[in-house]
Amino acid sequence: MTATVTGVFDSTDQIRNVEEDLRASGIPSEKIHVDAQAREIKILIPEATRPEILEILNRHNPTSIH
Repeated sequence: MTATVTGVFDSTDQIRNVEEDLRASGIPSEKIHVDAQAREIKILIPEATRPEILEILNRHNPTSIH
């Protein structure tokens, strides 16, 4: 089953760093969607990888994750 995880951040620099970390961990670019204006990054992932994605997002001090 596929899930969407959304991280909201204070700056576009944080989003850029998160995106780099996600790609480095093997998440394909087409599964990562950045909305710089809303300062959000959405990741489409299999439910089984959710803990790993949450760990990556939390490293960058998100405002919220949902």
